Amino acid sequence: METPDQASPAVEAVPNEPHPWASLPPERFQLLRLMPQPADRRVGVRPLRFVQLGLVERHGDEESLLRLTVQIPGQLLHREVNVLEVWVDHRLGEIRLGPERGLQIEPEERGLGRFLLARAAAWARLRWNHYRVQDLPLARRDALDEDSRKRRDHVLGAQGFTVETAADDERQQLCRAARVSQLREDWNTDKVQLLSLLDGATLLEQCDRLIDERDASLRQLEDRIALYRRDDISLRFAIGCLAVFCLFQAALLIWMALR
Repeated sequence: METPDQASPAVEAVPNEPHPWASLPPERFQLLRLMPQPADRRVGVRPLRFVQLGLVERHGDEESLLRLTVQIPGQLLHREVNVLEVWVDHRLGEIRLGPERGLQIEPEERGLGRFLLARAAAWARLRWNHYRVQDLPLARRDALDEDSRKRRDHVLGAQGFTVETAADDERQQLCRAARVSQLREDWNTDKVQLLSLLDGATLLEQCDRLIDERDASLRQLEDRIALYRRDDISLRFAIGCLAVFCLFQAALLIWMALR
C-alpha cells in the first residue's frame, strides 16, 4: 500500500500530435482559367489568368478528407491561402469545412471562393448527402465594411449557406447549412472555367498557331517596310538630282542674263 509521503510518479502530458492527413500534398491537378473581368475599384485590373487546382482525398472508417488547393504560377502564398478542406466525421454523421481561420482567396474578386465551395459540395453530396454541416465561424476581417459583407454573404448564399449571428456573441457571424443536400454544386462559369488536359493542349495549339500567324504577318509587314524604304531612298535620290539640275539651270539663266 502506498504511504502518503510516497510521491506518485509524474505523468507527462503528451502533446497532441498533428493529424496524419494534415500535411498531405496535392496528388491530382487540373487547370483553371480565370476569365478577364472589368477593372474593379478595389482590386484593380483583372486580366485573363491561368492557375492550378490541386486535389488530395483520403477515406477511412471514421474520417474522410478532401483538400483543394489553388496554386498561382510565379507566386508563393501562405500555406492557408487558397486552401479549402472538407473533413467528414462518419461517427457523428457531419462534415466540417476548414481551415479554422476561414477561407482566404488570392486573387480576389475572380470567383475562386465560390468555385472551391461548389467543388467541395459536389464531392460531399456524392456520398454523404444526408450528413449534417457543422457551423463555421466567419472571420470578422471579411466584413470590415458593408460592401465586403454583402459580397461574402452573396457568395455563401449562392452556395446554399445562410449567415446568422451566434447566440452567445452578437459580433460573431456563423455560416450554416442544415444538411449537405442543401449545398449547391454550381458556380459562375463566366469567371472560372475548369479545363481538362485535352482542353489545355488544344488551347496551347491555338496559341502556337496564333503566334505563327502573327509572325507571318510581322514578316510581311517588315518586307513591305523594307520595300518602302528602298523606294524612299530612290525617290530621295531622284529629288536630289532634280534639285541640283534646277539649281544648275537657274544659275545658267542668271549667267546668260547678266551677259
